[in-house]
Amino acid sequence: MTGLGVSPGLALGSAHVSDLAALSVPEYSIAPDETGAELDRFEEAVGLSRHQLLKLKEKSAALHGPAAEEVGYLLDAHLAMLTHSRLLRGVVTRIRGQAINAEAAVRIEIDEIAESFALMGDAYLAARIDDIRVVGSRLIRNLTKTPFTAIGKLPTGTVLLADELTPADTALLDPTRVAGFATALGGAEGHTAIMARSLGIPAVLGCVGLLQGVGPGDVVLINGSAGTVTINPSSATLAKYEAERIVALREKRQLDLLRQLPSITRDGVAIELQANLELPRELAQATEVDAAGIGLVRTEFLFMNRKDPPREDEQVEALLLLVRGMAGRPVTIRTLDIGGDKLAYSLRGITSDSPNPALGLRAIRLSLKYRPLLETQLAAILRVGVEGPVRILLPMISSLSEVRETRAVLVATAERLRAAGVRIADPLPPLGIMIEVPGAALAADAFAAECDFFALGTNDLTQYTLAIDRGDDQVAHLYNTLHPAVLRLIQFSAEAALRARIPISVCGEIAGDPRFTPLLLGLGIRTLSMAPASLPRVKQRLRTLSLAEAVRLAGQVMNQSDERRISALLDY
Repeated sequence: MTGLGVSPGLALGSAHVSDLAALSVPEYSIAPDETGAELDRFEEAVGLSRHQLLKLKEKSAALHGPAAEEVGYLLDAHLAMLTHSRLLRGVVTRIRGQAINAEAAVRIEIDEIAESFALMGDAYLAARIDDIRVVGSRLIRNLTKTPFTAIGKLPTGTVLLADELTPADTALLDPTRVAGFATALGGAEGHTAIMARSLGIPAVLGCVGLLQGVGPGDVVLINGSAGTVTINPSSATLAKYEAERIVALREKRQLDLLRQLPSITRDGVAIELQANLELPRELAQATEVDAAGIGLVRTEFLFMNRKDPPREDEQVEALLLLVRGMAGRPVTIRTLDIGGDKLAYSLRGITSDSPNPALGLRAIRLSLKYRPLLETQLAAILRVGVEGPVRILLPMISSLSEVRETRAVLVATAERLRAAGVRIADPLPPLGIMIEVPGAALAADAFAAECDFFALGTNDLTQYTLAIDRGDDQVAHLYNTLHPAVLRLIQFSAEAALRARIPISVCGEIAGDPRFTPLLLGLGIRTLSMAPASLPRVKQRLRTLSLAEAVRLAGQVMNQSDERRISALLDY
């Protein structure tokens, strides 16, 4: 059977067929004097649903890497739908105006919202329909007191098969137990697919007829790269799978041997390979691959799994784990990058909907507007700075005034702490900026005079430069970091940093892609920060490179105006 391969990799195991069933929604009229009681019942279901989602967020804190951030954003979006949303207002209006039970009101309102979104012909809104249905299903389950069918702790090596998996279900799958999964429904750009990729679980969605003729205990082979599901594979297919598995294991052993070797080019130029961290528990992964430091700590995790913003002491406690764990190696801590489409339930009184989330109140703009958030975070970083070298990284900078304002807040916070007798980093930590807005790249010379270091965020830089939302399946194919305009902005930023003699790193996805390694080195980048799992392959590539060859390649690439020619040069 074939479907959509949404998360690469091979998985072989025993089938577990999920029995998640469709909900039956009763519909009946209520007497006028029963309206108040029905509204109370609905409000009770809303409160219970919020409580369940908050408990789910606590459990999701155990996830690794991007999965934690993705499920945090997702569950915060679901919580937002349970707080003064169109859905809730519509249900209340229907109960009062149509005198119907709450379950029916929820179902009717969801169908109407879904229909209105579909008629708009907007891919982003169409993708949100699934989220609204998931929230509505939770409300209906709580109203009808229908128990949730928990996936539970499946046996190790299980391949999960289902008609459909919600993102919340997927987020709680244990990658050490679930070898892979497949569903009859679902698309490549939905949250379930995103969660599968984040967890590193091979997955195939949209596999029509998946559950026909399959039973518990059947052997299932999933190819998440090719998008195929094989039930009870033949001996020849199993032999092919085993050969591919052996090759993958051999490659992993070879990469493991690189740990003790220095990160240097063939002609002896040292390159710093650092790790990006989503959660403190990923520290072990960074040290396991011998990362030279932490090039990016995404502090959003501090705000994502709680009702209220974290206090200063709580932030200190979490960040200390990283600084002490790196044992003298530098730790770069990015201030809060949240707002717009990145929702945090703990900041529900501050953040709000934006007509264009990517260009709205987010990141440093949000922190500077609500100074207590920034002051608390900077105070925590200053305090942990006594335990080891730290750097402060500011996200989404677009003007010099933002850097100057933040530096003033940093100095004032330091003075306040010193006056209170609190030990802080001395001298103050270096203050750098993320270059992820084209305007910042074009003004890199001016920023270099005000900043202590640069970090290139190539994901957003590409998106903003090309005006492409890579999450929109209608234009995602146009997203290309090899576009000459993007490469020129990277080159311009690197040259500005080199002229000012300040460090510059790349911490976007291309930093962890060995294909880009020679180009980045040739453009003058000497520090790459990536997911810990990517570091061994990048080290393997750079140790085969000559810096002189990399510089020549970069020169050839920068003379090109055709993306296809650039791509061919990198693959040569």
